[in-house]
Amino acid sequence: MTDLFLGIIAVAVLVMAVIQVAAIVFAARAARRVGEAMARLEEDVRPIVANLKAVSADAARISSVAAAQAEQAEQLLTRLRDRLDALMQAVQDAIRRIFPWTTWWSRRADSRRRQPTEEEDALFIG
Repeated sequence: MTDLFLGIIAVAVLVMAVIQVAAIVFAARAARRVGEAMARLEEDVRPIVANLKAVSADAARISSVAAAQAEQAEQLLTRLRDRLDALMQAVQDAIRRIFPWTTWWSRRADSRRRQPTEEEDALFIG
């Protein structure tokens, strides 16, 4: 009977060894397939990454160009505003020289403006 139990134990150990070897072979094949899939994925992703780098470089270049153009536009508008201010001042000065009574007239109109009374101030809501 002991030989029977030893035989059963030997067969069980053999079956377990075969199962373990099969599991190792299966795991090795699965690892190889995963490695091949990762290599394919890497090959597929590589052009996408290259395109993203190119797009990023283009966006950076466009951003710097846009910033430079915005700065130039701001400088242009500032110069235009300064020139218009100078032109308007020159026109006002010329009008005052040509028509000297206009300064007297505008001072007189300012002094004749009616000041609000205390009653009107009390009615004001704000």
